[in-house]
Amino acid sequence: MSETMLALLGFATIIMIIVLLLKNVTVPAIAFIGVSTVTALILVLTGTFTVKEMGGFIKAGVQGVHSTAALFIFSVLFFGIMTDVGMFDRIINALMKRVGHNVVGVALMTCIIAMIGHLDGGGASTFLITIPAMLPVYKRLKMRPTTLLLICVTAMGVMNLLPWGGPTMRTASVLEIESNVLWMRLMPMQIVGIGIALFTAVFWGFVEKKKGAGIDSGLAADDCGISGIAEEAGDHSDLVRPGMFWFNVCLTLFIIVCLIWLSVPSYYTFMLGCVIALLVNYPGARLQNKIIKSHAGPALMMASTILAAGVFLGVLEDSEIMNHMANVLASFIPQSMGRFLPLIIGVLSVPLTLMFCTDSYFYGLLPVLIGVGNKFGVDPVHIGIAMVVCRNCATFISPVVPATFLGVGLAGVEIKDHIRTSFFWIWGVSLVCMVAGLLLGVLSVS
Repeated sequence: MSETMLALLGFATIIMIIVLLLKNVTVPAIAFIGVSTVTALILVLTGTFTVKEMGGFIKAGVQGVHSTAALFIFSVLFFGIMTDVGMFDRIINALMKRVGHNVVGVALMTCIIAMIGHLDGGGASTFLITIPAMLPVYKRLKMRPTTLLLICVTAMGVMNLLPWGGPTMRTASVLEIESNVLWMRLMPMQIVGIGIALFTAVFWGFVEKKKGAGIDSGLAADDCGISGIAEEAGDHSDLVRPGMFWFNVCLTLFIIVCLIWLSVPSYYTFMLGCVIALLVNYPGARLQNKIIKSHAGPALMMASTILAAGVFLGVLEDSEIMNHMANVLASFIPQSMGRFLPLIIGVLSVPLTLMFCTDSYFYGLLPVLIGVGNKFGVDPVHIGIAMVVCRNCATFISPVVPATFLGVGLAGVEIKDHIRTSFFWIWGVSLVCMVAGLLLGVLSVS
């Protein structure tokens, strides 16, 4: 099969999955596995790859996401335990005494927490820090969890431009410059992006307020009712451990600090946290078994989705189909538009993010576009900056980024709803950052 045909097959695969997800035809795990299997069969039947090779690609893809799946299982269990013991209820009540029914204040707090949490550059850890802390507050004030995700991913996209962030380091390695040097050049765009992220929080806070959030929510300053999460799970009053509040707070803070600073796998950190939390709060195998079973459903559903996404990534990325897709896209750029290449890729970055994973985008598409730009005298750094800044805005709404499923799973939101809510807003944020880059001289078309 020719490279062009492989690229077309890749586009067809991604489009089919996105359509199935947005049309709510099936759950994500089935969509990823089913469509990817059909693609794999086509590749085998056409003699492009052998069954053994496709098996290797799928194995590599699943291995690439298995740590995220394990992270989700044990993070859900850990935060589920913290909900059962009543830790979040007391924290939420304390926060509510500060902000009361101030919906805009809660939205702004979400943005600031996400920015601070993303200083380590890890999408999974930021979701784990921000969403479990804020989701019960949103439910108390009747704010939509899709808004929580939108504010969170906007802040994360901006902060992901730090020099130790994955996309910035990848771009710098392709450009063969230091990531700090690249960051210094794009910093004005990041500063504008931070302002936009804060504006996003305030704007959507007012949107939620207009829709009735915070009004007649039944919240009083001394309200000690259970949180939305606990309400959904049923009456867990027999599981509350008020006497262990400060121990559980210290344990949670310890886990968060380890996520940011300790060089061990994140899933192991949560494994250890679960062990300590269960042994201290719920001694005895019978009670521990009950707690684990009560949180098994959500953990299994999202872990299966993440592993299924690994099958999809293995079929398309490890077979280098995504690289062929990048070459085809680059070939469509007209000669007369060559000098506008940074702007073209900036405008298209958000839609392309839904199709290309991080590695294929920066290691596959970026080198091809740099080669195209060289024919027109375009500065490679300008292409790299346009790609990394504009693409980063949409990183965590992409169905080909495993951390996205962690975020939607923690928030209890369908990925189709997350994409529908966030896509055009994030695209607008991306375009504003690009225009800011032009006005500030970071980008040019000369």
